[in-house]
Amino acid sequence: MLFNSIDFAIFFPIVLILYWVATKGDLKRQNILLLVASYFFYACWDYRFLFLLIFSTLLDYFTGIKMHEAGSKIRKRFWFWLSICINLGFLGIFKYFNFFSQSFADALSLLGIHTSFLTLNVILPVGISFYTFHGLSYVIDIYNDKIKPERNFIDYSLFVSFFPLLVAGPIERATHLLPQIKTKRVFNYSKAIDGLRQMLWGLFKKIVIADNCAEYANMAFNSGAHSGSTLLLGALLFTFQIYCDFSGYSDIALGAARLMGIELLRNFAFPYFSRDIAEFWRRWHISLSSWFRDYLYIPLGGSKGGTWIKVRNTFIIFLVSGFWHGANWTFIFWGLLNALYIMPSILFNTNRNNLDIVASEKYFPSIKDLLSIILTFSLTVFAWIFFRSDSIHAAFSYISGICNTSLFTIPDKLNIHFILILVIFVMAEWLQRTKQHALQFEEGSNIKYYSIVAVNCIVIWAILLWGVFGNKSFIYFQF
Repeated sequence: MLFNSIDFAIFFPIVLILYWVATKGDLKRQNILLLVASYFFYACWDYRFLFLLIFSTLLDYFTGIKMHEAGSKIRKRFWFWLSICINLGFLGIFKYFNFFSQSFADALSLLGIHTSFLTLNVILPVGISFYTFHGLSYVIDIYNDKIKPERNFIDYSLFVSFFPLLVAGPIERATHLLPQIKTKRVFNYSKAIDGLRQMLWGLFKKIVIADNCAEYANMAFNSGAHSGSTLLLGALLFTFQIYCDFSGYSDIALGAARLMGIELLRNFAFPYFSRDIAEFWRRWHISLSSWFRDYLYIPLGGSKGGTWIKVRNTFIIFLVSGFWHGANWTFIFWGLLNALYIMPSILFNTNRNNLDIVASEKYFPSIKDLLSIILTFSLTVFAWIFFRSDSIHAAFSYISGICNTSLFTIPDKLNIHFILILVIFVMAEWLQRTKQHALQFEEGSNIKYYSIVAVNCIVIWAILLWGVFGNKSFIYFQF
């Protein structure tokens, strides 16, 4: 069930009405309703994998309690590693088994040994990377005595499977979401309105921007030879596609949760306005970046222990982050490239230089900030070429296709009207860069009120005009 589908347009209002009206504000009934709705939501993808989600939930719920009740460190460590190994084992089988099998066969072929290994003809369960990381963070926090295990199975199950975040995040922490699940929730009109606006902006980003960028990007990456200018524009539009597609999903998820009185972790903070790569990764897929920081980078030693330790740990988290995205060498290379990008700031301790919002008190950035944004954005576009390509060879071929005299020609099938809409979109995000999302407005005078209404109407009109309920999947569902 896609957020941009007719099915969800029917499903969500029904759940919302039952949630606030039929449950009569009773917390237990609300949580049971949300859990049933979440399982139904997931079963609409493939009911067979619902059992895998339930098994993963039972595993972490049970091992969490066993760790807490263990009388010795040995027993506690046993239950911890049992959960970790089974969780990562399922993730490895479904997501990476064929990759390792094929890569091993390719390595042997280089030695003159030609053979084939078993591959699995199974589809990747949607959301497995996300709900597995939910469970892992919960188990790790219990093992490190940061939290106590949740005894209420309904509440814990809802933490893992809450439908707005189930299939593509954000990756929540038990310390943030579980207390909200266990606390009585009261309808808040202003938060509900803001949630609706964030959902609306998310739909705009997905349907109007991302899906239209995808048409051109797919043409550039998937079809035959094109001019250098066409390939460059294709890379630029994929850069906006992946941002608007994924952040659009996150906006819808956060807005839907806010309508139910729950605040999810922010996942994007206008990352393309970053002035260096370190800032970009503080603003892009924030829940994943912070997850790797807290559960991998810091346990490995973080930035303590000298330059070599910092360099080693940085490369590890970026390579693992790349591999998390998919079983392809292109993702690993993409992670390696970002590690190289961020290395100068790690070595010279400048990775914490840009913690503020660029030109937060001004309409325009300084020349220095503008040049820094352009450079960071350009490096990001280059890296996304590897992320989008089917192979590393195809990525380098794409780059070589850009670097010729045809780069200075007019791109093929250029849609001036859409490019104008894209420019307006960037301007809107720039003007709202200090907010949580571009449609977050503070109440003011009548003029401001009617201006807000006008903006909302324009966004709705654009969604209807450019293909409402296009039923096109989100990119991160494949991860």
